[in-house]
Amino acid sequence: MSNENGAGNEAADRQPAINILAQYVKDFSFENPGAPRTLQSRDKAPAINISVNVNANPMSETDFDVVLTLDASAKDGDKVVFHAELSYGGLFRVQGFAQEHMLPVLFIECPRLLFPFARQIVADATRNGGFPPLMIDPIDFAQMFQQRMAEEQAKARVAANN
Repeated sequence: MSNENGAGNEAADRQPAINILAQYVKDFSFENPGAPRTLQSRDKAPAINISVNVNANPMSETDFDVVLTLDASAKDGDKVVFHAELSYGGLFRVQGFAQEHMLPVLFIECPRLLFPFARQIVADATRNGGFPPLMIDPIDFAQMFQQRMAEEQAKARVAANN
C-alpha cells in the first residue's frame, strides 16, 4: 500500500511481532536453612508450594520490561527444607498489535517465552542445593491473566458500590 508520495503505509505493513531484546536475572535467592540435616533421606517428600507472578512495565512506546517471579518453598511440617525465589525478566519489543491485545501479549505470551529459562534456573538451584531438581509444571498464563482480570473487575465493582 502506498500513499500519495509513494511511501508505504508503515502501520498497515507492520506485522505483529514480539522480539526478546534481553533476558536477565533480576533477583535470585536460594535458602537451605537446615543443611546438612535436610539432605539426609526422609520417609516422606516435603510439601512444595509454588507461587507465580507477572509484572510488565513500559520502557518506551514499543519496549516493555516483563518480570516473571517464581517462589518455591518446601516444608517438612513447619520446618523449611528449602526456599527459592527468582525474579526473571525480559526486555521485549512488541509491535503491530492492536491496543486491546497488548495486555494479553504482555501477561500471557511474554512470560510464556521466559518460563523455560526461569524453570531451568530453579531446577539447577535446587539440584545444586543437594535436592532433586524441582521441575515446575508448565504454567497456564492465559488462565492466570483471566483470573487477574476478574479480580481487578471485582475490585472495581466494589469500589464503585462504595
